[in-house]
Amino acid sequence: MKDSLDTIIYVGKSKNLKSRVSSYFTNSKSHSPKVVKLVKNLKDFDYIITDTEFEAFMLECKLIKEIKPIYNKLMKSPISYSYIKIALNSKYPEIYLSDTYSINDGNMYFGPYTSSNKIERALLGLKEHYKILCSNKFKSSSACINYSLGLCMGICMESFPKDSYLSTIDKIISLLKGNNTGVIEEIEYKMLDAVNKLEFEAAAKYRDYIQAINYIVNRTNMINYMELNRNIMLIENLDKSSIKFFLIKDNKVIFNEKFSLLPNNQLVDQLIKITLEHFSNVSLNNSICFDKNDIDEAQIIFSYIQNKSNNCRYSIINTDSFSIDFETNINRTISNLLALNS
Repeated sequence: MKDSLDTIIYVGKSKNLKSRVSSYFTNSKSHSPKVVKLVKNLKDFDYIITDTEFEAFMLECKLIKEIKPIYNKLMKSPISYSYIKIALNSKYPEIYLSDTYSINDGNMYFGPYTSSNKIERALLGLKEHYKILCSNKFKSSSACINYSLGLCMGICMESFPKDSYLSTIDKIISLLKGNNTGVIEEIEYKMLDAVNKLEFEAAAKYRDYIQAINYIVNRTNMINYMELNRNIMLIENLDKSSIKFFLIKDNKVIFNEKFSLLPNNQLVDQLIKITLEHFSNVSLNNSICFDKNDIDEAQIIFSYIQNKSNNCRYSIINTDSFSIDFETNINRTISNLLALNS
């Protein structure tokens, strides 16, 4: 969408473009202030038709990052993404939000995350639940005010045993790695207990904590999956006579092309040749290090291949196949994917 100066002010995608664009000019009373302002500045628009919704998602992401339209918030500024940092170098490791990531500083990082507000809420919920919400970082003979409120286990006092605190930090690290989500059930119990006691404000607070922590867990699951599955082959039906073939490496689409459904053997041979050209030189030792520029594409790929309603089939090209018989494995994989088309 463009303004009167021909400046692109918004980029979006839709399966039904006519319906999507029309919605900006109808039911204006229900529009947010941002949409109202967008419509007032809108003078013209261009459109691009893609073969698949997956391509539309990836193109939308690419254009927003390149153009940075004023009315697009998501995916516009990777600089605003944040990490959870655990400062392991201190006697009592602290957990907090960080805008930067460093590989060699001896600390532990998780992320990146696109919503700093959710991360702050999740960390507040975890610190409150585990009673490490200390209001005094300096050790003294007297407890902080949060200790009297039941929000601090006493880590502010010199006499507090360090092992108890470190044990709590280990539980939080386990959650952030996606290994132990039991804390969610514990907070859910508190929420239900508050509801039973008619303490609805407290219940709403616990609900918000749970949603924020689930955001972290879901993001962790996505990152773990995409780190393990670096090379992806995806086939999507366009109609009864054609498909779109994608090769994805390290969150980047490195090949995509439309193919007619030839007699199976001919198409298999074509796709094998293409795959060999793009993947046969993959290094076994490379690994993804997610940074702020990768996360949006990774989320799109992960969400798309996990969505059962999408008309696509995919296969992970595992690195162990390179050390056995790469061409045989690719042949089998492509044949299986195309067999699902019939």
